[in-house]
Amino acid sequence: MRDIRSAATAFAHEWKSVSSEDAEAKSFWDGFFNIFGVSRLRVAAFEHPVRQPDGGMGYIDLLWKGILLVEHKSAGRDLDSAYSQAKGYFHQLKERDLPKFIVVSDFKRFRLYDLQANTRHEFTLAQLPANVELFGFMSGYHKPKPANKEKLVDIEAAERLGKLHDALLAAGYDGHKLELLLVRILFCLFAEDNALFERRQFQDFVESQTREDGSDLGAQLNHLFQTLDTAVERRPRNLPDTLATFPYVNGELFSETLPVAQFGADTRESLLECCAFDWSGISPEIFGSLFQSIMSREKRRELGAHYTSEENILKALRPLFLDALEAEFLAADRSPRKLAALHDKLASIRVLDPACGCGNFLVVAYRELRRIELEVVRQIQRLGSEGYSQMATDITHLCRVDVDQMGGIEVEEFPAQVARVALWLTDHQANRTFSMEFGDYYARLPLRKAAKIIRADSLETDWLSVFPGQQLSYIVGNPPFIGSKMMEPEQRAQLLACFHDAEGVGILDYVSAWYAKAADVMVAHRHVRTALVSTNSITQGEQVAVLWGYLLGRGIRIHFAHRTFRWTSEAKGKAAVHCVIIGMGYGSSPNELVLYDYDTASAAPVARKVSRISPYLIEASDVLIGSRSASICKVPEMVSGNKPIDGGHYLFTPEQRRAFLEAEPEAERLFRRWLGGEEFINGIERYFLLASAAKPDELRQLPNVCERIENVRAYRVQSDSPATVRLAQTPTAFHVQFTPRGNYLAMAEVSSERRIYAPIAFLDSSVLCGNKLRLVNEATLYHFGILTSLMHMAWMRVVSGRLELRYQYSVKITYNNFPWPSPTPEQKASIESKAQAVLDARAVHTGATLADLYDPNTMPANLAKAHADLDRAVDKAYGKTDFPREVDRVEFLFGLYERLTAELAPAPKPKRARRQA
Repeated sequence: MRDIRSAATAFAHEWKSVSSEDAEAKSFWDGFFNIFGVSRLRVAAFEHPVRQPDGGMGYIDLLWKGILLVEHKSAGRDLDSAYSQAKGYFHQLKERDLPKFIVVSDFKRFRLYDLQANTRHEFTLAQLPANVELFGFMSGYHKPKPANKEKLVDIEAAERLGKLHDALLAAGYDGHKLELLLVRILFCLFAEDNALFERRQFQDFVESQTREDGSDLGAQLNHLFQTLDTAVERRPRNLPDTLATFPYVNGELFSETLPVAQFGADTRESLLECCAFDWSGISPEIFGSLFQSIMSREKRRELGAHYTSEENILKALRPLFLDALEAEFLAADRSPRKLAALHDKLASIRVLDPACGCGNFLVVAYRELRRIELEVVRQIQRLGSEGYSQMATDITHLCRVDVDQMGGIEVEEFPAQVARVALWLTDHQANRTFSMEFGDYYARLPLRKAAKIIRADSLETDWLSVFPGQQLSYIVGNPPFIGSKMMEPEQRAQLLACFHDAEGVGILDYVSAWYAKAADVMVAHRHVRTALVSTNSITQGEQVAVLWGYLLGRGIRIHFAHRTFRWTSEAKGKAAVHCVIIGMGYGSSPNELVLYDYDTASAAPVARKVSRISPYLIEASDVLIGSRSASICKVPEMVSGNKPIDGGHYLFTPEQRRAFLEAEPEAERLFRRWLGGEEFINGIERYFLLASAAKPDELRQLPNVCERIENVRAYRVQSDSPATVRLAQTPTAFHVQFTPRGNYLAMAEVSSERRIYAPIAFLDSSVLCGNKLRLVNEATLYHFGILTSLMHMAWMRVVSGRLELRYQYSVKITYNNFPWPSPTPEQKASIESKAQAVLDARAVHTGATLADLYDPNTMPANLAKAHADLDRAVDKAYGKTDFPREVDRVEFLFGLYERLTAELAPAPKPKRARRQA
């Protein structure tokens, strides 16, 4: 930028006395283009003809198609009318040729209109050097667009490239060749808008060197690709200038010879529409998502559905190493020696993403390393360090961070190729910033280094084959989210192998395998640290004890973590996924431990320095909540409800029951009200035919009931389970049966994550409950009060597992490990009184279901108040009433759990997982 500003100063001085439009305007604008190192003769034309609405001809003073329109007047002329004249030409230009900028000038004054940003800037010729950055578009330099603008640009880019994709696919050009062709075209589009090529060089080549019917376009593109892959000194001497002026790219991007694509007039037009788009506004980190989206029309409007947003990527990268590097930079302050050491460190960092996809994590990591490098070099130069001052004239020595410091593993060819290209483009953007800062154009062409992206199955690959252990610095990424029950047999076998056949790992989600592989690396090379994005299932429920028991046993400790937050993308239809980010390493952290809390799943994170981080992502010790067969406290047993295994033959809707009794009224006394999880929460009326309540001689008088019994027997006989087949011998018996002793408590196994309180209720002994309900016999108001309190709900939310996003309550993990209080008689009486008030508050709302009462948007005020009163009474029983956040309750309960279990026998370990074919 300094060279450009100097050229602008010289230009302003040279033209300060000129005022005649006719005599000097063309020379004026040729000189203006030269300020930015752009040949006006190659890119823009004077006196471009356009037909006026009245049929006459008009002439644009200067037109750079798709970029700039200039209307020039003699000194002192009206610039407003000049702008109106310029806009009047638009209706006769092709849409792709419409300029993004208009400049009107009278030698002495400039007025620049940015039509995309809808801004206007006016200044004098003498002020041109101070405003030269406004013309960054001339040389391809652009300031980053605001995030909301970038999203719109990214979507438009996907739609344009998608249109080209569809046209080529319809012509029979598909598969690998189509993917690689599109990668190459995108590189060319980006290159001409970011000064790797000359501005519009690729577009002009397509427009001027191919026929309008597109018949020779495929062959001409292949000729261009061959040229880009050939060193200048090895090119044919008679190569036309339209090809010879393209630079040598290398990097193997253009090395493979592709079959000639068959273009038509429409397909050529689609390509030119892509050329007309300003690709400098596309962030390389969106490339992966962009390409994934163009491959499917259905996904195209959901750009980013599989793309990790920059915001979320930085949640992993900042605490992993970026924050520490920036702190080191600030600490170096005015010490050239420390700054030079930091520069050495930046050049030594190696980052591996073992599930890299299209490289989003690597792109952002590399961009941020280059940004810090720029700050370091800038500060060293300010301090006047002799060695760096001498380097200032050779930016190649200043830019020491390079793309080969980024490594990845990706099983698919196409994303791996996209990742390499995205990193090259990120590198070029960083080089452009260096050029603007230090005044010397710098581009790494031909490409001599590339990101080390290995095409392989990550779980079948030695990660240290990308970078040797002594070189590798950080592991980071977003491995695939596949639930334990959704895995294919091959994936389950991989999981078991990664854990070296450790006990219990068969229950783990697929993402856990990446944790095990990372642990192998970190144990062998203890300086390596890792941050992985995961579904929050690995910090909840039964998976915690298995996964973290294994990792903690190998010496791995959590150094930072983002607690549950909603996963965001750049898509219009964002996937509803709740994730955590866990940073870990061998042994204690070199930095302070940090937990990032979220008031809600969609809120901004709040950093909190802590003394320790539990696998449940709370400030607590490494205690693990395993499965227990009995409660750690003296409370009534909780069990699951009835499991009839009847194939639905004993279940009836009210209408089905009515019809059945019309035919067989004697069976009425055999029907019981039935509640499964859905029926319990939503007040759905359903009935169960309890055939076991009839004596054998009674059944002979009830043929329809007997028919149902036979249907159940036949259903059980056909089962793949030997236990169910044996149960067919007694078709009226349940597989699991709950016998109520008077009124009992019931709560659903699965409940919405939106609810503050999971619904719990007393039921009459005449009601039959299914196995999707958790039941407590001989429960009192005191037990109801504790179980429906915020203390128990907070415990449930952390310790229980999840079904999709919903809470999945476990008897053996959630209930049996819950630390109950030890209230005084007065405190217990208060809890019972407040618990009754909750039941009374519900009773006021006749006809309302538990779903209605406990929806956070419709919960009645009197019920909310009754719960708040009960919560305060329960808190007092625990001897602590100050819980600003729910996480404070959980941390308190974990401390109490440790004390209560200190003298108990340890929870039994999960059984060893069996290999599955």
